Amino acid sequence: MVYKFRVILDAEEDVFRDIAILEDDTLEDLHNAIFNSFGFDGMEVASFYTCDETWNQEDEISLFDTGDIPGEQKIMSDYQLSDILDKENTKIIYVYDFINMWTFLVELAAIEDQLAGNTYPETIFSHGEMPDEAMEKNFESDNADDYNNEFEDGLDDDDLDMFEGDDSFEDFGFEENWN
Repeated sequence: MVYKFRVILDAEEDVFRDIAILEDDTLEDLHNAIFNSFGFDGMEVASFYTCDETWNQEDEISLFDTGDIPGEQKIMSDYQLSDILDKENTKIIYVYDFINMWTFLVELAAIEDQLAGNTYPETIFSHGEMPDEAMEKNFESDNADDYNNEFEDGLDDDDLDMFEGDDSFEDFGFEENWN
């Protein structure tokens, strides 16, 4: 079977590619198809993230094993597309280049029979031009203000007066550590 994906760049302008790839290809194969179809050189680190129906990010599947114990963490090449995506689970997030954070919404649009003579993966439709820079991401939580208020210590500049002037820490009982 062939999986047909719509890969949408998270940007202000509409930029997307439709990619056809075999269901038993790996996430690494899909990674290669995406960076090629969008014109990247493939020299940057990337990850897929499983997500729910409303694109809430869940588990990371990275290109390389970044775990403490080699081989413990599963990577893109360990997953066939059919292991992660099917008619019920159609969405996954792709991030390319963790400096620029190019973020793509990847959705399985169709599962069809393989056409004889076609080479997969292939970009079957292309819309929009890549912007010069990735959209700036805001990683602040929805309740960040509540979190900050909960841990506000109430100190202001006047509370720090005790540190002005004498740079000796003898009054604080730390002199035994400096002999």
